[in-house]
Amino acid sequence: MNLMFKNKKTIFICLLPALLIFVVLVIIPIVRSFYYGFFEWNGLSDPVYVGMNNFKEIMLDKVFWKSFKNNMMVVVASVFGQIPIGLIIAILLNKKMKSSSIFRTIFFLPMILSTVVVGLLWSTILNVQVGVLNYLLETIGLESLAKNWLGDPKYSMWTICFVIVWQFVGLYMIIFLAALQNIPQDIFEAASIDGATEGQKLFKITIPMLWENIMSAVVLCIAGGMRTFDLVFVMTKGGPAHATELMATYMYNKTFEVYKYGYGSAVSLVIFIISFAFIIISRNAMAKKQLEV
Repeated sequence: MNLMFKNKKTIFICLLPALLIFVVLVIIPIVRSFYYGFFEWNGLSDPVYVGMNNFKEIMLDKVFWKSFKNNMMVVVASVFGQIPIGLIIAILLNKKMKSSSIFRTIFFLPMILSTVVVGLLWSTILNVQVGVLNYLLETIGLESLAKNWLGDPKYSMWTICFVIVWQFVGLYMIIFLAALQNIPQDIFEAASIDGATEGQKLFKITIPMLWENIMSAVVLCIAGGMRTFDLVFVMTKGGPAHATELMATYMYNKTFEVYKYGYGSAVSLVIFIISFAFIIISRNAMAKKQLEV
């Protein structure tokens, strides 16, 4: 017991410097940001306490609700795009197919690229004048399908969602592939002997045994979708006409473009509350589903 206590004390002492740095550089700024959400402040003059006025203004701002709707699109696209596609790819690569290592690298490659690089890459591909995509469509006689992918409000948000799914699907492929490799093959062999089909193996064995990983993936998707910023900022800056505005870009514009630091802090608090609520609700719902399974 004394040895365990000494080890815990040593571990705490070793972690203390990193913990202090984390508290000073992350926790305290977050708390201060939430605090300034109740003030009117331009970053230079003295803050003026305004109570809930910033939050009332947020609730009445149509652009905020537009950004909220767009964030929901990103979250839904992430959960129902990245996770199923990542799972399907992982199942296929887990079957010891030829050149599986090459395919793993190909699918994971977008994940290791900087989001800024991904944004610039797809902005070039989708450019209405010199973009490769429209050029290919016109070359093969499908010029009617060529669109202003980022400049038309009807297509811009769907295009952003596609790029987000494309970039991060490799992350979930790796997560599910690692989990699949930990499932004993004896279970599948026994199911085959009992006459189970591939579909029955998938829904009765694979998915239930991966449910904890799927739950974690859903949390990651929600958290990632709610804080999406850099890709949209690089590709569209929230335009055209706020068609791709997200809550993070909305907060950035209010804070650094019009110098409403107090208002921007209030928006950050609202984003935190919404994100936390969605994560808790999704965890509880999937935990109940797990009990049913």
